[in-house]
Amino acid sequence: MTGKSAKITQRHLDAASAVLNWYDSHRRHLPWRAGPGQPVDPYRVWLSEVMLQQTTVATVRSAFAEFTRRWPGVADLAAASRDEVMEQWAGLGYYARARNLHACAVAVVNDHGGVFPDTEDELRKLPGVGAYTAAAVAAIAFGRRAVVMDGNIERVAARWQAITTLLPAAKPEIHAEVDALTPDHRAGDFAQAMMDIGATICTPARKSKGRLSQPDCDACPLFETCMGRQGDPALLPMKKPKTPRPDRFGVAVVAEDEAGNILLERRGDKGMLGGMLVFPGSNWADGTPAQSRYPLEDNQAAKRLLEGGEAVTLNGNVEHIFSHFRVILTVIRVKPASGEGWLKVPKNELSGAALPTVMRKVARLAGLEAW
Repeated sequence: MTGKSAKITQRHLDAASAVLNWYDSHRRHLPWRAGPGQPVDPYRVWLSEVMLQQTTVATVRSAFAEFTRRWPGVADLAAASRDEVMEQWAGLGYYARARNLHACAVAVVNDHGGVFPDTEDELRKLPGVGAYTAAAVAAIAFGRRAVVMDGNIERVAARWQAITTLLPAAKPEIHAEVDALTPDHRAGDFAQAMMDIGATICTPARKSKGRLSQPDCDACPLFETCMGRQGDPALLPMKKPKTPRPDRFGVAVVAEDEAGNILLERRGDKGMLGGMLVFPGSNWADGTPAQSRYPLEDNQAAKRLLEGGEAVTLNGNVEHIFSHFRVILTVIRVKPASGEGWLKVPKNELSGAALPTVMRKVARLAGLEAW
């Protein structure tokens, strides 16, 4: 082993060996994983790793199955339209990842002959591929030695080494330990084993009846070498207190023309909901509901939909939680005097449009068909 940023001890070697031995008997059977002795498909590894960012395995299982049914290989995904990919992405989190997913597939086909690069450095040059994804694909798909750091691995390593530095300041220290633990051979199996340990044994602490849940230390292959179990491992890794999530407010206008078309607009590629189809409306402003009940001055085109039309403000609001804030939307239905200048989708085809989850909630509140 070379290039480590922490001193490798016999404890590190014993821990890595125990992790791999455990994995040989206890690995999770996941649809994107190759079984023992089976060839690894880099496309499936890459696709699953992108999907799994900030999304649960349970959610990804069905989404992965549908993605690979529609687009079984990277060339198939590259040939799809971006709208198709984004519509299929609904429920998997940030839509920027869907845009990058499609752009990456196109780059692999156009720039690499449909074959994924096999090193971290080359993988990081692909659209949307950051340090984590590059390391995971390099290790799991190509057997390269790479330091893979996701939330599960971070938690296991922090507890194993009893790291008490607060996150995120602790990340370099945790990375150094994972680096020292990662073996030269079977680095991909090691990373997946650590993910499995974090997901099934060394699980996040949950508070119930005033007490924190504990990891199942007796079942852990790291039991003999773990420093964290000498104290209270549930307290690790330690994090800064969360900042309260603020509320933002806005208006969504559900406009239906005389022909039964729903009027939509496409967001610019940058920023929140980039590239997605949305209902016309306001920006989302911080403040009180009273201050931002009708903040349409920033979208004069949307405001004009309400002028001369039959507008009704619906009872109830749409609430949706993003990572850093909650948005609360007032929804107005209107038969506009004119639908010129807007994208038009027949009402009975709206369920197939690439609407983000928050806009699907708007559609449901508005009582549109097929919602």
